[in-house]
Amino acid sequence: MTSLFKKPAFIVFCLLAIAGAGCWVYQLMNGLGVTGMNNSNSWGLYITMFMLFVGLSAGGLIVASSAHVFHIEPFKKVAVPAVIVSLVCICCAGIFVLVDLGGIARVWRIVTGPNLASPLLWDIVVITTYLVINVLDLVWLVKGDHRKVEVLSRVALPVAILVHSVTAWIFGLQIAKAWYSAIMAPIFVASACDSGLALLLVSLMILDKVGLFKLEDGLMQSLAGLLACFIAVDAFFIGCECLTMAYPGAHEAQALGIMVGGVTAPFFWVEILLGLLVPFCVLVFAKNRKNRKLVTVASVLVILGVFCKRVWLLFTSFVVPNVLGGPGITTGNSAALADPTATWTAYGAYAPTAPEIVIAVGVVSLGVAAAMALCHKLLGKADSQPAAAAQAEPAAA
Repeated sequence: MTSLFKKPAFIVFCLLAIAGAGCWVYQLMNGLGVTGMNNSNSWGLYITMFMLFVGLSAGGLIVASSAHVFHIEPFKKVAVPAVIVSLVCICCAGIFVLVDLGGIARVWRIVTGPNLASPLLWDIVVITTYLVINVLDLVWLVKGDHRKVEVLSRVALPVAILVHSVTAWIFGLQIAKAWYSAIMAPIFVASACDSGLALLLVSLMILDKVGLFKLEDGLMQSLAGLLACFIAVDAFFIGCECLTMAYPGAHEAQALGIMVGGVTAPFFWVEILLGLLVPFCVLVFAKNRKNRKLVTVASVLVILGVFCKRVWLLFTSFVVPNVLGGPGITTGNSAALADPTATWTAYGAYAPTAPEIVIAVGVVSLGVAAAMALCHKLLGKADSQPAAAAQAEPAAA
């Protein structure tokens, strides 16, 4: 581990994490008014990143669990790095929820006064369960206790699907917003599968480059082919949702107009074109799946596309406040105090401030640094376990 602390990249990520922590302290001291959030846009960059990282955590655990549940031997080779990626991402998602809380000192009220009807509570429970499963899975994989891993995988796989479904229900069950949709959960699961698998592929490429993991060409091609399937399913669900919204008489038509031709349109079209169409056209051909550079670029585009999806999905419903017959809603920001005429607004507006951006970069940097530390510490040990087990089997026989 000593050599890791001397690596410039690790040092930079640690410094960025410290800067993010400093900005978070500043936010705690001055309140959420230092962010770009307001009454019209009560969620911002933090919740966007929370949605992204919950999805990114999917690929690793789904691949690792499927390998043991369905006995897919090639996928077992990537189980340890896959679970590391999943663990780090779910931790980052939880941190983004905490930094979004203005009164974090009262977080203990979740335990003493839970609202069982709230999807937010459901999400906390299932994410905590998901985190515990990741930790146990990683410990048992490193120890080589494959029997426990196989039993745990039977629980981990449905929980991995459930964690993204519950996150989707936070939005899909709000009938007052254009998020109201019966297929919100399938959309979240589909985008979690493709973005999570894309991140796993990028991570394996990097680990192979630095010599911590050997990514075989056949395994890369299999994972890339699976990614192409996930992209197709994701695109299908988005098409179904857009068709339903666009059908004559649908009350979501206004939201669709904003999404495809309004302020969130750039994010929508980037996701459709660069996040779905281009990667699918690249990965659908077997020849391209043999090219590591093309697979890496396609994977990065998928992650970028899913980030853009989180942006247009979250903010499109905030553009037009759900207020009928009134002057709008109060902005609740400092501009309203200085100018009473700025109190009311009929349109939602949001842009992240410098503290928000630094905090978000800090959380991501903390996750990257943690992933680097875990990979350097555990991958060598995990790789030695199967070899030791293979040597012990003939002796036992």
